[in-house]
Amino acid sequence: MGLDKMARKARHYCIQIDNLSSPSALVLKEEMLALGGEAATPSKALTNQEKKCKVIVMGTYQQFLNLAEKLKPQPFKLPKLGEELVRTIERSERKKFRLELPGGVLELGEKPVLMGIINLTPDSFYDGGKYFDTEKALERAEAMAVSGAEIIDMGAESTRPGSEAVSLEEELKRLMPVLEKIKSRIGKALISIDTRKAEVAKQAMEIGASIINDTSSLGFDPKMAEVAAKSKAGLVLMHIKGSPRDMQENPTYNDLFGEVVGFLRERMQRALEAGVDEEKIIIDPGIGFGKTVDHNLELIRDLWRLKSLGRPILLGPSNKRFIGAVLKAEKDDRVEGTAASVVAGILCGANILRVHEPEKIRGFAIMAGAIRAGKNIFA
Repeated sequence: MGLDKMARKARHYCIQIDNLSSPSALVLKEEMLALGGEAATPSKALTNQEKKCKVIVMGTYQQFLNLAEKLKPQPFKLPKLGEELVRTIERSERKKFRLELPGGVLELGEKPVLMGIINLTPDSFYDGGKYFDTEKALERAEAMAVSGAEIIDMGAESTRPGSEAVSLEEELKRLMPVLEKIKSRIGKALISIDTRKAEVAKQAMEIGASIINDTSSLGFDPKMAEVAAKSKAGLVLMHIKGSPRDMQENPTYNDLFGEVVGFLRERMQRALEAGVDEEKIIIDPGIGFGKTVDHNLELIRDLWRLKSLGRPILLGPSNKRFIGAVLKAEKDDRVEGTAASVVAGILCGANILRVHEPEKIRGFAIMAGAIRAGKNIFA
């Protein structure tokens, strides 16, 4: 009991709130200061010159609990804000997730999960054309499952920088022959479909897929959320700035994490309104999707910030350009950079690691998971 009480006073948080009115910001600051905490507000908020401002509230968990109580009688929607601040802390502390999916249950917690990538395309940046043949793709999926991949992620439309969209008919032509045969080759591994098209996702779910990995985050096909809801699929929502065709044309951010979290929060809400179960949502910061080298490095370093959304985190750094830029390495020589990125991601909170070569990364993931847990969870 003593530990539980003291823990509330020992854990300190800094929470950024965007688009708060100046009167709300001043009330918030006054109440938090009275509790022994702090709130950083723009100087213009004092004279109401800044209509909407950014505030950073700082305090212990106990101070935030007390703040929520003090805000209950206040105006300006502050009672709801107080509740949301406490929920944000509770979400960020969540460590275990259980996703009940059509093809099985995905347990996410201390042990990191590997997602193996199979590109059924002629033009993907890393292995385009390598698994375009159905039997080669099936053999590769089987090898990935044997080497420890618990999820096999298949995509039939390239989303590399500069890529063009393919037709629905072409995407299905590439995907379905593999999908129809893959289940018998991968044991208990779950199938994830990397697609932006609702019809592709629908047909994939009907013949055994468990997860929809939508790189457009419901932004490409308005029917995707409905398909995810009806099929009870797991749904990966990824941050992207722009589209694959133009996303790497000088991407800029005023506030990298503020924009990424805000985007994912909005897409989560869109999914929930369409009937998607929140417990089936996975979030992805979108490494390489509208980011510079430095953006990608910062996202991995501070990946823990995404935990405030309360959902498991998928990280996909495998063999990407930012690794090549740092190591001055071509795409076939980036396994060390991929391994380092995976380890850093796990230590910062990643639950699922999307990689091209799980057999080369598995040992790094196991060791990083054991270090994060502080015990041999794989014994």
